[in-house]
Amino acid sequence: MQKPVRGTRLIAACAVALTAVFLLCVGCAQEPPEPPVAMAAAHADTTHGDIRVDDYHWMRDRDDPEVIAYLEAENAYTEAMMRHTERLQEELYEEMVARIKETDEEVPYRKGDYFYYSRTEEGKQYSIHCRKKGDLDAEEEIILDKNVLAEGLDFFELGNIEVSPDHGLLAYSIDTTGAEEFTLHVKDLATGELLGDVIEHIDYDLAWANDNRTLFYTTFDDAKRTDKLWRHVLGTEPREDALVHHESDTSLWVSISRTLSDAYLVLTLSNMTSSEQYILEADDPAGEFRLVAAIEDDVEYYLDHGGEYFYIRTNLEAKNYRIVRAPVWAPSRERWETVIDHRSDVKIERFNVHDRHLVAFERDRGLRRIRILDIESGADHYIELPEPVYAVWRGDNEVFDTNVLRYEYMSYVTPASTFDYDMDTRETELLKQKEVLGGYDASLYETERFFATADDGTEIPISIVYRKDALEDGPAPLTLSGYGAYGASMDAWFSSRRLSILDRGVVFAMAHVRGGGEMGEEWYEGGKLLNKKNTFTDFIACAEHLIAEGYTTSDRLAISGGSAGGLLIGAVLNMRPDLFAVALVSVPFVDAVSTMLDETIPLTVNEYDEWGNPNEEEYYFYIKSYSPYDNVAAVEYPDILITASLNDQRVQYWEPAKWTAKLRATKTGDSVLLLKMNMGAGHGGSSGRYDWMKEIAFDYAFMLDRLGVEG
Repeated sequence: MQKPVRGTRLIAACAVALTAVFLLCVGCAQEPPEPPVAMAAAHADTTHGDIRVDDYHWMRDRDDPEVIAYLEAENAYTEAMMRHTERLQEELYEEMVARIKETDEEVPYRKGDYFYYSRTEEGKQYSIHCRKKGDLDAEEEIILDKNVLAEGLDFFELGNIEVSPDHGLLAYSIDTTGAEEFTLHVKDLATGELLGDVIEHIDYDLAWANDNRTLFYTTFDDAKRTDKLWRHVLGTEPREDALVHHESDTSLWVSISRTLSDAYLVLTLSNMTSSEQYILEADDPAGEFRLVAAIEDDVEYYLDHGGEYFYIRTNLEAKNYRIVRAPVWAPSRERWETVIDHRSDVKIERFNVHDRHLVAFERDRGLRRIRILDIESGADHYIELPEPVYAVWRGDNEVFDTNVLRYEYMSYVTPASTFDYDMDTRETELLKQKEVLGGYDASLYETERFFATADDGTEIPISIVYRKDALEDGPAPLTLSGYGAYGASMDAWFSSRRLSILDRGVVFAMAHVRGGGEMGEEWYEGGKLLNKKNTFTDFIACAEHLIAEGYTTSDRLAISGGSAGGLLIGAVLNMRPDLFAVALVSVPFVDAVSTMLDETIPLTVNEYDEWGNPNEEEYYFYIKSYSPYDNVAAVEYPDILITASLNDQRVQYWEPAKWTAKLRATKTGDSVLLLKMNMGAGHGGSSGRYDWMKEIAFDYAFMLDRLGVEG
């Protein structure tokens, strides 16, 4: 296929550049501005005899001034189209800030002789990491102030932070672009000075050996797959670091961690269906990692250590996982003995081992439960949780020899709460509940959980929260969210920011569609690979159920999703554009065919187990049949706001940019279509907490404005 004509693209660049200039001057214009138009430049990709013509392939070059000009024109158009909502945006932002305790402190957790915690200060974007030695009345020591590190930067993210076993050194990594490429630094906590050990272009993982001078870290290949584990000895040149493991299988990722017992370092090689682990005594950092059990297709296992045994969570002969144990001197599969057996209706999601207790986090009928097992006696029990719909997860537990478990809890109406639980006496202590300023009254809100029926008869859970007066006059404006991928569960999380729409009479709903993990491993498998379309039809069934039950109407229904959830929203917009009034789509994975055919893009090869390999004909045509970008049609779409980031390495910026351009060129009607591209961030958007709330206020303002919701 002939390459795009450069002159045509220059014309396009001039057009969008002039549009940008015009849009910046439309503040007093009476007529709405014309949207930018991206000139098509033909490019074809032929696969299995099926020809795909990608008119906007040229947008993939982030170093091309023409691409940047187009993105800036889209941003200028979005700014102009949203100018009438600026007062609403400011109101929403001020409400959100007013509800948070700007100067606040997390509950300290014990590690060795110290209590560690983070805190925030009014007006500062980032948290401050601190510690106290001996007891909580001791003098505070600031070990890392992210505000100082982020000074003068448009973006700042702390990748990892690890204190050495003797608590004398702090290893941390930072990213200043959003591209998830980190630089490692080591700080002497006694003097406050940085050591000369600086290592660039590393991944998230860091782990200390027990000698307090050896650090293990990971790096990635050109496709951003974590493929190497390195050993660094403080005071030596990074170029001399020993390569511990290089994984050549492009479907596997490398990670490094420590057991809670501090006795072992664990090297993990894994993809979405298989894993393999190696262990090394943390006292012997120069030693060789020892294989636990060789990798097998569709077999996962993950270990922790306690006493004479490794405890292992595995799906070997157990679809929803079981927990086994094996002696540390011979942990191979033939020595595995069951500690917690497999159950077809309960999934073991994760676990941790303390000296006398094993803690398992299980998923039962869509809700997480915490199971406590006394290792010596074998007796077990569950922690009692107070509400029918909630979220619960492991808190900061850094002590191995303890009978106290820290966990975090919240629901749609209960703010984040930190508890300590005595695993022997079964007594629970509330340490802190996040304060919501401004007189928050949980009794004003209602939560429900019910089921919609999918096309194949499957019951799909829906969780909702709303003000009790929202439905007094009949159907209300409603926003329905979903994700449905990677086996991730969308639990009932509290958000003080969400109160800004609940208090304006908007109902919030979550569709727990297949592809997620809410109902076990079969639920996940029911929405992946060649079952992926179930995710989309489940979501549509939930929307139809909410309308049929009188919660909302099509012309008052907004939908939202991000990343893989953006794929969900893009797909249902193509399937049922008539069903929804507004869509908010964040960093959306919408160009599924092109991305999954390109092995140079991060998160491609290792995700064949999630979406399928389009180099195989069956998967190619199946993915193409739902890929949002490939199925844009000449129909009337709802009002759509698309948000993305230029430095996103998980969903490349050109996916939402191309999708926007194709929608704009193809759709009929006069619905609003906006693209807001953050030119200095990554997958998670802005890094500072105040900037992040401004982005949420922007999204809410668009939704409220397009739904016609007044204050």
